[in-house]
Amino acid sequence: MSFSRREFLQVLAVASASGMAIASEDALAAKPGAGERLYHVPKFGNVSFLHFTDCHAQLMPIYFREPNVNIGLGEAFGRAPHVVGEHLLKYFGIKPGTAAAHAFTYLNFERAAKTYGKVGGFAHLRTLVKMLKADRPHALLCDGGDTWQGSATSLWTNAQDMVDACKLLGVNIMTPHWEFTFGAQRVKEVVEKDFKGHIDFIAHNVRTADFEELVFEPYVIKEQNGVPVAIIGQAFPYTPIANPRYMVPDWTFGIRDDHMQKMVDEVRAKGAQVVVVLSHNGMDVDIKMASRVRGIDAILGGHTHDGMPAPVIVKNGGGQTLVTNAGSNGKFLGVLDFDVRGGKVQGYQYRLLPVFANLLPADKEMQAYIEKVRAPYKAKLEEKLAVTEGLLYRRGNFNGTWDQLICEALMEVKGADAAFSPGVRWGTSLLPGDVITFERMMDQMAITYPTTTLNTFTGAQIKEIMEDVADNIFNPDPYFQQGGDMVRVGGIEYTIDPAAPMGKRIQNLMIRGKPMEADKKYKVAGWASVQEGVQGTAEPIWDVVGKYLRDKKVIGKLKLNQPKLIGMEKNPGVVL
Repeated sequence: MSFSRREFLQVLAVASASGMAIASEDALAAKPGAGERLYHVPKFGNVSFLHFTDCHAQLMPIYFREPNVNIGLGEAFGRAPHVVGEHLLKYFGIKPGTAAAHAFTYLNFERAAKTYGKVGGFAHLRTLVKMLKADRPHALLCDGGDTWQGSATSLWTNAQDMVDACKLLGVNIMTPHWEFTFGAQRVKEVVEKDFKGHIDFIAHNVRTADFEELVFEPYVIKEQNGVPVAIIGQAFPYTPIANPRYMVPDWTFGIRDDHMQKMVDEVRAKGAQVVVVLSHNGMDVDIKMASRVRGIDAILGGHTHDGMPAPVIVKNGGGQTLVTNAGSNGKFLGVLDFDVRGGKVQGYQYRLLPVFANLLPADKEMQAYIEKVRAPYKAKLEEKLAVTEGLLYRRGNFNGTWDQLICEALMEVKGADAAFSPGVRWGTSLLPGDVITFERMMDQMAITYPTTTLNTFTGAQIKEIMEDVADNIFNPDPYFQQGGDMVRVGGIEYTIDPAAPMGKRIQNLMIRGKPMEADKKYKVAGWASVQEGVQGTAEPIWDVVGKYLRDKKVIGKLKLNQPKLIGMEKNPGVVL
């Protein structure tokens, strides 16, 4: 399907006339004051990259609420991505009440979601990719990983639906994270068969445990308009910690700054005039890495799901590095253009474009593919489990309402005193009054290690677990932040001081309204243990939550179990 800029602007005009409020000033511009239409990105320079990341297998348009808690400490205090709500709008100069304000913040989410509709969807994303490539035929489409996991159909097809969708989308280069949860053998199979000749799968920091040989190609060098450009892959460095080690038993990971510097120097020696890192580190790790490694022009980042309207510019010994992050769930597409003259970058232009399904017509070929791949599972996906009276979402440092629902289901079905649910960032949103279908439930729990557990822990053990996770999230050194967000809890109330030292963050623990006793034993339900041979019930989490939803039929507005925060009153990453 060809789609010219003129035809596209006609679509925008129709959408605006039918009630879609589109800001006349493009608040997404890297340069303040530039007036551009939402999807009108003028040609710039001679080297271009298109970037999406963390789509978590969402082929269809969905709702997704941005966080109201994204705490930054130390050097990260008040710095992107640790600004939320109105603080974010002020930080990036975005006008309240605009399409951009809705895309990048949680503000007025329910009302704005009804106005602008759903986001993402590969058919709509492909339309936007095609439009941008009409002006940039040389552009490379980069996939930052967490692409194969996050939906029922991806789980049931062993990720094949996403593998084929990415080939059809026109992805050129990819680096991984959750892909590894399908197992090393499956990853190698896709790379060697499906991707061969189509998609370069790169990661400089994954090695064999025995001889420390590179498992994947560390980088690729391509040419755009006569300019050699290098893309270096950085897979998620803590995969064997955040996910089951037994799924990648023979591979080692890590940040490996020294080897990254070696790769940068190597591609520069081979003539690369532009060096870009396609990363799944998370934004804070990327910012630190950019300060330590010379010669990187830009980092196209993922993992932390931060939709950043403009890059963070990091100064280093070699000049400067642009650090970006392109959100999640197929909700955004980053566009990075470089002006390369005299063998070096002279200037850049960056946009992070929200993918509004109502404003982007579905690409017919991709839509047909999606309908075909979903057809065998359609009845199961559309099974109605319950109706929600309140907003269901998951994203933020602490419990979201989806997490609350999961914890309450675990406690009731398992007969537990308390519940733990992993602090993962992926998971779509539902508006009040929406039907909770089997598909939307699976968006929260479609993983390859779904076994539920029922353990007996002492109060002291519960505190130790929570302290360990809190250090993982709030350690002042981003290189020691090894996972997602804070473990979600049910039946447990607590106070947390994120800035306190390790072992002293969690205070005033209560369980079922009573002070937790260190020596007392409690029954704690959970799921998604990363340990091999975990003693579980062999009952997957979707059976537990599905039973709970079918029994309840209506889920009332949930009381969110947020901890009491100490010392965060002036933190622009917190709005409660």
